[in-house]
Amino acid sequence: QVQLEESGGGLVQAGDSLRLSCAASGRTFSSYSMGWFRQAPGKEREFVAGISWSGGSTYYADSVKGRFTISRDNAKNTVYLQMNSLKPEGTAGYYCATKGAGGTYYYTRVYSNWGQGTQVTVSS
Repeated sequence: QVQLEESGGGLVQAGDSLRLSCAASGRTFSSYSMGWFRQAPGKEREFVAGISWSGGSTYYADSVKGRFTISRDNAKNTVYLQMNSLKPEGTAGYYCATKGAGGTYYYTRVYSNWGQGTQVTVSS
């Protein structure tokens, strides 16, 4: 079992940057592919970015391509989400999760071990 804890959220203005971190407990972290999701009030949780266990492959939602970068440091048991040029529609709780074997990165059903989330609020 892996436990995840997100951090780095906050209140920023449109156009600003933030870096989110997702720290994992457990020695098996490096064997998991990982994903970042976000959920705004009244909306479904949506895929933001994913990264393979080695970091060699990354995946992004069209809405964040070119602005967000996912990365990981397996020595530190941490995955990051660098968010640049933030927009007000990016206001949401941001969650990381471990991805199960197989399946596409884009669907929540293939993920487990969700963290508690970190709030990102982008003012216009």
